[in-house]
Amino acid sequence: MPEQYLGLQEIINKQLEVPQPLLTEEQMKQINFTLIEALHTNKQVYLTYYKNGQRITETGFIQFVDSLGNLFIFIDEVFELKNKMKLSELIDVRFM
Repeated sequence: MPEQYLGLQEIINKQLEVPQPLLTEEQMKQINFTLIEALHTNKQVYLTYYKNGQRITETGFIQFVDSLGNLFIFIDEVFELKNKMKLSELIDVRFM
């Protein structure tokens, strides 16, 4: 991409950003419950998280959950890569 368009692309990206949704206590409990169940049953989930101003949804499997450490490990379905993520970035977790 030519250099003069990089600034324009940055402006466009900024306009597409959305604020991180604030979850209720009940929503956070439900997410935690679903994560733990997905971990123990090895069921595939839809995982929606917030990163760099965007909502991102992926499918895959939960490998590890540490509620106290605000951390979980997710293996995405497409590339089978381990993704270490913060629980605070999660917006939603649902079974497929």
